[in-house]
Amino acid sequence: MARSHEQGLLIEERRRRICELLRSDGRVMVEELSRRFGTSLVTIRADLAALEASGALTRTHGGALPPDAAQEQPLTVKQMQHHAEKQRIAAAAAELIHDGETIIIDSGTTTAELAQRIRHLELRSINVITNALNIAALLIDLPFVRLIMPGGILRRDSNSLSGPMAESALANLTADRLYLGADAIDPELGVMTPHLAEAELNAKMIRISRQVVVLADASKLARRNISVIAKTEQIHLLITDRGAPAAAVSQLRQRGVEVRVV
Repeated sequence: MARSHEQGLLIEERRRRICELLRSDGRVMVEELSRRFGTSLVTIRADLAALEASGALTRTHGGALPPDAAQEQPLTVKQMQHHAEKQRIAAAAAELIHDGETIIIDSGTTTAELAQRIRHLELRSINVITNALNIAALLIDLPFVRLIMPGGILRRDSNSLSGPMAESALANLTADRLYLGADAIDPELGVMTPHLAEAELNAKMIRISRQVVVLADASKLARRNISVIAKTEQIHLLITDRGAPAAAVSQLRQRGVEVRVV
């Protein structure tokens, strides 16, 4: 039966909810979605077609399944996933920012939400270092932001720059705080990513930052990947959401990481 608060949603909100349902249930069916959102079958099929075109799902007869887990999802797809949680995490992260600080904002969808939050802060002056083109675009018109970009080689899937050029550009800089995105967090190993070049740049960001703040929704915890960005001991604060596994949160706290659940 359709939930009344989900009827009448805007297109992007409805498609975001479809992605969330797909992640939680493992599949979605056209007729069930039609009843849930109070829309026609034609509208739902159009939603699924658009989401398939963006790589968010694979359509099947009468519904859809998740995409191949081995393939990296485009940034536009990742932005739809756990969106409400990412907004809460970003709001908590923005509260840490004070006038006169120099902060680094790593690439990622949750860090992009932080950039959106910065747009609404009442500040006189901050320095922002970022390797992400989409984050730079969100901050470029703010008079109180001095924007610094390290250059490098573009990885289009994440709109981010990395490589030796980017690492060299950071060599003589320092920062008060690094906001680090995460593909995976293992309580024993630390923050992990499948992207080796970005891992090298992240390591440089960590070395020049006084505080390392990891922004990660609950889906990233207790998961492993290829390359370690930051060892657990290098993380000062993790901001995550209420869905975070209690065991992972407890392990991280035992290892000295402050964990803020929002």
